[in-house]
Amino acid sequence: MITRFAMFEGTVKEGCVEAFRAAVKERLIPLWTKFPGTVDVRVMFSDDRDEGAPEFPLILAITYPDAAAMDAALEAPVRFQSKEVTGEVVTEFFEGRIHHHVTQLYDFKS
Repeated sequence: MITRFAMFEGTVKEGCVEAFRAAVKERLIPLWTKFPGTVDVRVMFSDDRDEGAPEFPLILAITYPDAAAMDAALEAPVRFQSKEVTGEVVTEFFEGRIHHHVTQLYDFKS
């Protein structure tokens, strides 16, 4: 399995943390969970970090069974709709950049 991360690197505008999180929950998660072929969708909001570490107020992780499933999801109409809504949310609440990382998933339960 593979996981594609969207790393929101930057800051949420002053006084907008709760509104940003609400917009993600209400407007984006319903779209992200409709991406075809997903195994798992995880949304993580940052509460703390090491001193000097870059700020990631949001990390999105979507897991797919393989690269072909991910590629199909990235071409799906709902993904383009989510990009549009993400742009609106980012413009209103976020200052920074979003970058993506695709990783091999190894899951170890303790």
